[in-house]
Amino acid sequence: MKHTFKKTTIAMGLAQMAMMLGAAAQAQEQNTSNEATVNTAAAPAGAPVSVIVTGQRAALQSAQKIKQDADEVVDSISADDIGKLPDRSVTEVLQRVAGVTIDRAMARSDPDHFSVEGSGVSVRGLSYVRSELNGRDSFSANGGRSLSFEDVPPELMSGVDIYKNPSAEQVEGAIGGLINLRTALPFDYKGFKAAISGSATHSDLRKGKASPSYSGMVSNRWKTPFGEIGALVDLAYSESATRTDAIQVEPYYQRVLDGKTVWVPKGAQWRSLNFDRTREGAYGALQWKPNSEITTGLTFFKSKYKMTWDEQAIFAASDPYNIKVTNGVYGANGQFISGTLSDDRDTGTGSRDGINFNNDTRTAWRKSDTTDIAWNMRWRPNDRWTITTDLQKIRAHTESVDSTVATGLKMRKEQLDLSGSLPRIIFDDADRAALANPSNYYWAFTMEHLDRAKAESKAGKIDLKYDFDNPFLRDIRFGARATDRDSINENSNPSYNWQAVSASWMQPWQIKDGALAYLSDPRFAGATQTHAFSNFFNGKMTVPTVVFPATSLTQGYPGSYTQLHSYHQILCAENGTPCSAWQPATFGGDPAGINQQSEKTKALYAQTRFGFDDLAFPVDGNIGLRYVKTDSNANGYTVFKGKIDQAPGVPVIAPYALAQEFSNSYHNWLPSLNLRMKASEKLQFRFAFASAMSRPDPSQLQGYTELNQDRDNNTGLVTYTGKALGNPNLRPITAKQLDLTAEWYFSPVGSLTLAVFHKDLKDVIVNETYNFQLREASGALRDFATTRPVNGANGRARGFELAYQQYFDKLPGAWSGLGLQGNFTFVDSKRTLYNNVYQQYCSNSDGLVNNQNLGANGCDTNGTTFGNLPLENLSRQSYNIALMYDKGPWSARLAWNWRSKSLQAVNVSGTNGTDGTDSNPNSATFGKRTLAWGLPTWADDYGQADASISYKINERMQIGLEAQNITDSKYKVLMQQSIGLMGRAWFASGPRYTARLSYNFE
Repeated sequence: MKHTFKKTTIAMGLAQMAMMLGAAAQAQEQNTSNEATVNTAAAPAGAPVSVIVTGQRAALQSAQKIKQDADEVVDSISADDIGKLPDRSVTEVLQRVAGVTIDRAMARSDPDHFSVEGSGVSVRGLSYVRSELNGRDSFSANGGRSLSFEDVPPELMSGVDIYKNPSAEQVEGAIGGLINLRTALPFDYKGFKAAISGSATHSDLRKGKASPSYSGMVSNRWKTPFGEIGALVDLAYSESATRTDAIQVEPYYQRVLDGKTVWVPKGAQWRSLNFDRTREGAYGALQWKPNSEITTGLTFFKSKYKMTWDEQAIFAASDPYNIKVTNGVYGANGQFISGTLSDDRDTGTGSRDGINFNNDTRTAWRKSDTTDIAWNMRWRPNDRWTITTDLQKIRAHTESVDSTVATGLKMRKEQLDLSGSLPRIIFDDADRAALANPSNYYWAFTMEHLDRAKAESKAGKIDLKYDFDNPFLRDIRFGARATDRDSINENSNPSYNWQAVSASWMQPWQIKDGALAYLSDPRFAGATQTHAFSNFFNGKMTVPTVVFPATSLTQGYPGSYTQLHSYHQILCAENGTPCSAWQPATFGGDPAGINQQSEKTKALYAQTRFGFDDLAFPVDGNIGLRYVKTDSNANGYTVFKGKIDQAPGVPVIAPYALAQEFSNSYHNWLPSLNLRMKASEKLQFRFAFASAMSRPDPSQLQGYTELNQDRDNNTGLVTYTGKALGNPNLRPITAKQLDLTAEWYFSPVGSLTLAVFHKDLKDVIVNETYNFQLREASGALRDFATTRPVNGANGRARGFELAYQQYFDKLPGAWSGLGLQGNFTFVDSKRTLYNNVYQQYCSNSDGLVNNQNLGANGCDTNGTTFGNLPLENLSRQSYNIALMYDKGPWSARLAWNWRSKSLQAVNVSGTNGTDGTDSNPNSATFGKRTLAWGLPTWADDYGQADASISYKINERMQIGLEAQNITDSKYKVLMQQSIGLMGRAWFASGPRYTARLSYNFE
């Protein structure tokens, strides 16, 4: 089923549905989980009167009640009103929960691009998070097992629950936590209920039109001769237009300058990215209760996400060993702090070279959608038995195009000052004029990447519960679940199709000296744009105007690429050198681009609930055991490509590609115990133990291994290496986890809770190097040093969470609406490699490294490795604090969220590479290939303030204002090197402001 949502259609359609259903609705008392209503006029004199609780206070009360009454360790967030979670995205909502942190990079493998609304989620420092929609499995087609929460419309959610130590009856797969997104059902309401809302968001950094959002829900239930029937429809549409500015510093290289050993970056760069996102959602539910014994329901959920971004970036593409420093100032470890960089080597053409920079325009778009259809039936044949059956089908799809076109220029010099909180890049008037002059630029390269993926899953389960009439045993539950999932992820061939148009390294063997495709040449002129970087960093920084390729070139792929690469053919023809024609990236052809997998699971569980009510301190809880068997299959290849220019005397191995099918099967026993002791009606303690598992992501299970034979032209050294993109034989990561909590609920919206947790991890996935053997033509076996992911480490995560919330009702007058909410989390982690896991050192005795085999902890640019690193995406400390107000028609919140630095990843985009042949005469490896390197990147400490205020005009209409990042916080990425954690990138996205209007129909 396909749905197209238009702004005006949603608003008009929802209003019309609301009026029609309202006319058919019977007059009856309205009630939801977020409000308590009482007819005070009918109350007798002196009788206690309940106070109406709505909005923000009601949401907190509902979430607190869920936490207090749950059988497991859980935190919850409830919507303030229909379609109104307290933040602009599900990801931002989750960061408010104790122990939950979110990423700010668009992807963990790409720290160079910032996500304004957040991205990946970690719970208690672990990214092994499982996602559910209404208690059922849910995922996006992104190579992982969880939803991309930023893709899901928050307007469709009635609440979010985060289970931190699940019980046996809950579906396996969560070690960090289980995040369940809840939507409403028609029978949640006593009768007719409807609401519509609209908002407009303005980005302070991204000038222009406001981004609209619309949502609406209508629900009703009717008594019929066939039983009671309920129907609910919920629609949402939202846009977001943001901008992110960035300053970046390239990795530092060890140099000997003026007799001193120093570390110098090869340059600094700046960029600006405009991001546009559209999110659409549709949810529908039908419920039928033919009699008091049976309730059945059908739900449909669809989320659609589309993003497009355009980026203008200038970045250093220079040889780091040709950089000269004047007026250099260095720190205690020899690190560059300030000075002027230049590259004045003689190019042999009679002129002096400059620092080589590229300037790219990059356009990327992605479309994703997830469709979830589920049927549920609950049958109570008598007062003892409850039988529940559930069927579900999910389809997820995504596709993306990433297109980059770059010009190049020789920058005469670049003055840097890295001593402040933000880098300063300083240019004189002559240099600024040179950067703004199109005649100084030439066409440099193009690069495109295509990917697409789809995944489908079918699941069915049956749950049975028997209620005891017993002072000790409450009930026993048992059930079975089966799933069948298929997925295919495809990347283009080649994955990132980088091809040069003209470059200095082509001279003179392919094109003539000095004969680059300069824009000043009429044959190559046109299709460029001048970007002034106005209001850069919200006016806190000034950078020069730069000439970039026009966005029509990136958006015009592949036709525009064909035109640009014809310039390369012209230059080659002038030099009398044949050049190969440009070929676009395509799907198919290379098995490395296809990851096709299937997986079937079967699970059984038994769980009993019990209680000792007669004890001085009553104890209740549950104990259970879950058994799950997993069978997976993957198609793959082992490929040996050989070496074209085979050296004399080097053993010969014939190139080949071997198609393979991989099967993997494993089973897990997962016991769990949850105990709760009630010291009083307000004070309770919990103890929880569980064994948990988290299966590898499909992206880690790809069955493709590429083997290479390489020969260094300078040293004659022949290397035999390989790289596996995945490992179909990976086992799940498992954990044994303990929780202890103390929970004091001193008022309906007042609590103080402490949770202490410990998780022992086994079979953590790391990269190892092993010997893959191939037979030579002579019959001898040849070892290829090959990297692959393996279950190769133990780990632990332990810490505590402290949370508090309260409204100060005893304050006089209007002050009684004040409230405070806060939480603090501390997590400590450790990872220990198994003894049999070998990891490649960064350099061997020849001072050479093959870039396929970098150490798992990264390699510095001078060939040294780093010590043990913590688990990725884990902040040792994080906290939230919010000042709240809820009194009469007014409701407000001022919130601050903060997390300490965390390891993002190792060997990722922008912080790894191989620099080719060392041309520095002062270097110990002069004339040899320089070291391959890959640096760990860290997200620095980051805090952000958000605020909201709303006013209830009457019982039906409410207006509100919201603001995100009102402090204009800057996000900083660090890169780890031998001299310490160095600043890699600084991002500014500016504040965002939203005006909102909502209307409830009764």
